[in-house]
Amino acid sequence: MRFLSILIAVRDIEASKKFYMDLFGLKIVEDYGANVAFRGGLALQTLDTWADFIEKQPKDIAIGSNDKELYFEENNLDKLIKKLDAQGVKYVHPVREYPWGQRAVRFYDPDGHIIEVGESMRFAIKRLLKQGMSAEQVAQKTMQSPESVRQIAARL
Repeated sequence: MRFLSILIAVRDIEASKKFYMDLFGLKIVEDYGANVAFRGGLALQTLDTWADFIEKQPKDIAIGSNDKELYFEENNLDKLIKKLDAQGVKYVHPVREYPWGQRAVRFYDPDGHIIEVGESMRFAIKRLLKQGMSAEQVAQKTMQSPESVRQIAARL
């Protein structure tokens, strides 16, 4: 057995397709109208067909319930924020740096599903090193092995 994708129910599949293609550059692998699969493992399903599949009423589906998120990585968060602002997205929170040094932002898609976009840990390590932290300090902060941080530092 192998994991293939995550499927989220959406109210307006055309608006959701546009959102994910425009913002993240996702490419459609299959489009069956009521179901769309993107390269990378995200699939969209219309709310009414999803409710039918699981033998529920659409009103019984809790879209946007803040109980999960889709996670993406992007190292240029400042550029992303400009795109998000241009699309008028609603933020869960602005860009923040977590105690382990990674920066991330969370926002909602058109149906209220939470999306997190964080910089890769490799990028965070490079950023912290460029800010003047020693390899040992970065390793401690990021909870990465000192050897891994030294290898990244050697490539700067």
